[in-house]
Amino acid sequence: MFSKVLIANRGEIALRIHRACKEMGIATVAVHSTADADAMHVRMADESVCIGPPPAHSSYLSMPNLISACEITGAEAIHPGYGFLSENATFVQIVEDHGITFIGPSAEHIRLMGDKITAKETMRNLGVPCVPGSEGGVPNLEEARKVAKDIGYPVIIKATAGGGGRGMKLARTEAELERAFATARAEAKAAFGNDEVYLEKFLGRPRHIEIQIFGDGKGNAIHLGERDCSLQRRHQKVLEEAPSPVIDAATRAGIGRTCADAIAKMGYSGAGTIEFLYEDGEFYFIEMNTRLQVEHPVTEAIYDVDLVQEQIRVAAGLPLSIRQEDVVPNGHAIECRINAERLPDFRASPGRIRAYHAPGGLGVRMDSALYHGYVVPPHYDSLIAKLIVHARTRELALARLGRALSELVVDGVDNTTDLFRALLDEPAIQRGEYDIHWLEHWLAQAAGSEEN
Repeated sequence: MFSKVLIANRGEIALRIHRACKEMGIATVAVHSTADADAMHVRMADESVCIGPPPAHSSYLSMPNLISACEITGAEAIHPGYGFLSENATFVQIVEDHGITFIGPSAEHIRLMGDKITAKETMRNLGVPCVPGSEGGVPNLEEARKVAKDIGYPVIIKATAGGGGRGMKLARTEAELERAFATARAEAKAAFGNDEVYLEKFLGRPRHIEIQIFGDGKGNAIHLGERDCSLQRRHQKVLEEAPSPVIDAATRAGIGRTCADAIAKMGYSGAGTIEFLYEDGEFYFIEMNTRLQVEHPVTEAIYDVDLVQEQIRVAAGLPLSIRQEDVVPNGHAIECRINAERLPDFRASPGRIRAYHAPGGLGVRMDSALYHGYVVPPHYDSLIAKLIVHARTRELALARLGRALSELVVDGVDNTTDLFRALLDEPAIQRGEYDIHWLEHWLAQAAGSEEN
């Protein structure tokens, strides 16, 4: 086991990794930009190293600075968290070339799953169901028209190197295809430096269902059920729950087994998430995230397992501490992503925290690096807290979430707490009857009502 781990991240996820390490008796090294000198993860870690000025490209994305921090402190391993360099195959290779362990999958698997076309082809060959679409990148409009005609409209154009909804455009008819194709390629080029796109059949009202998997790198793998991430705004997840209100035990076991078998055949090591669109009882693979997910706490809640500690164990060459037969869901969990954003336009709202009170009580978990007087910087993602609740049933979990939200105080920056309070009053949310488009329609109606 490692004696010291460097945490190559910031905010709540850096603090989350630190806590897992401390429970395992592992010393931690926090890295930080000058903007994060007073951050909670810096205060809590055993050691800290400043790795650059506020811009991420000069600090948290600076590979030489991170390697230097490891060498200075003697850290044997790096945990990347999520975002930043967590899915950068080049970084993984550099880390390993320096004799440091990367707590995550191999560079090969990150590279394989980082390209959407290659990932889809790989998963199809491993028996994972995929969305009908082009066999690879679509080089021109003429070819796009042929593919769209074969699979039928509407179609969605996606960047092969994409993520977060960038480089993604919908064409409902052939007349819309030319503009959507050109716009998707331009956005992909600007965002990822790669204008290659592919086409998929557009599903009308799917849910976003993802399967948490774990491999030991030796051909063994398990799944830990599904998470329902269908409440989204501009392709960004807002609220997640597990288990999904629309997945029964037999369906869960079937798709989970398919995913676990696939990554076992790959020889995959560590945590990963296989994401699907789910409609009319069918799963359609869309991508695999080769890292820890933001929403991992809901899985931890219902399966009573520390996913970060499992990541560390596997990276150290130890076997998983759980077997598939041990994976039995218990109750229901929901997570709200609380962002420092101003409603209703969701504009970032950095600033100083004048008051902060985290909710508590049975079944309530607050993952946050906030404290009184902390300054939320303007340079990074606006996520400031994750509120997770767990209860015996979904109904009790919703009630517990409402109670926890009523206790939460975040003063000094605008935030999205009121959004979740309003959502809990919606019958569709109470019944679990929503899809990936529901929230945007609801927000549009709310905006229209305010204007009237």
